[in-house]
Amino acid sequence: MKTEDEWAARVKGLLKAELKRRNVTYEQLAQKLQEVGVNETPAAIANKISRGRFTAIFLLQCLDAIDVKTIHVKD
Repeated sequence: MKTEDEWAARVKGLLKAELKRRNVTYEQLAQKLQEVGVNETPAAIANKISRGRFTAIFLLQCLDAIDVKTIHVKD
């Protein structure tokens, strides 16, 4: 059974991988989020992602902003 920390690391890795795959920086993500109506600073984004503890809403907003169509949650 996974711990909360393990789940947090997994979701953090998932979002970071999608950002890296698209070569999107936190500053670019902040701009893209603003285009969909979400106001976050690059520093706030970095803090949320580094903790790995953010809402599913934030995850979906980020994935939508960087135009992710599908994600794989299992290897």
